[in-house]
Amino acid sequence: MLKWPPKHFAHLLALLLAIAIVLPAFPQPAFNAAPPLAPPPHETFDYSIEWRLINAGKAHLEWNASPTGSPEAGDVRLHVESAGIVSRLYLVNDDYSASVGSGFCAQNSLIEAQEGGRHKETRITYDSAAHKASYLEKDFNKNTNVTQEVAIPGCVHDLIGGLIALRYLKLDPGKTAQIPVSDGKKFVMAKVESQRREPLKTSFGTVNTVLYEIYLFDNILFRRSGHLHVWITDDERRLPVQLQVRLQFTIGTITFRMEKPPTTEAAPGGK
Repeated sequence: MLKWPPKHFAHLLALLLAIAIVLPAFPQPAFNAAPPLAPPPHETFDYSIEWRLINAGKAHLEWNASPTGSPEAGDVRLHVESAGIVSRLYLVNDDYSASVGSGFCAQNSLIEAQEGGRHKETRITYDSAAHKASYLEKDFNKNTNVTQEVAIPGCVHDLIGGLIALRYLKLDPGKTAQIPVSDGKKFVMAKVESQRREPLKTSFGTVNTVLYEIYLFDNILFRRSGHLHVWITDDERRLPVQLQVRLQFTIGTITFRMEKPPTTEAAPGGK
């Protein structure tokens, strides 16, 4: 009988989208990078979350470009919440925010997590000049703090801020890239593999996609065994229409599906 909640399930549910959207963010000119178009000033994405063939929750993501400076700089916000039977058994209500600079390089991030009876806040500061990331986790229930530092290169990507950059990397099937990633506690060069082109059925029709596998599990960034896949539309919009993690039997497969094409508009308060 499956024990609820499986170990780390809520944390994986909350982090899956953030992990998947950031990884192919590092520019790779040798691999036929897409034209250097600027991201839109404001864009929103909505996903449904499925776990073991049931509705497990939803995720809402927003990108707001910086009003000054590089068009690759801005703020990302992500809200993840559980739904249905998952909420009744183990409520997840998490908010993520991150600021990125030129080249979508991480500057800082904040995670406010309420999962079941847990309530934690995690702040990560990425200091490119000092080449280090500083991690601070506050547990409000236990009234404890956990701090850690890790060495990083001058530009590294966090676990939330790279969705927009992902759409400007064009990695043809059969090609791979190495991506600098840090969660504030560990730094790795994660492998991204472009596997094949395939049509994918979505709620807004069948779209042509490129399937990527991101290697973060199996003692790379995370200890547990697993596979992380991302489907990106094979067109000029480069939409991340589906994200999926397959883990061992006790957790199974978690899938994020885009509910509709993203909303693109002027930034709030802009002209």
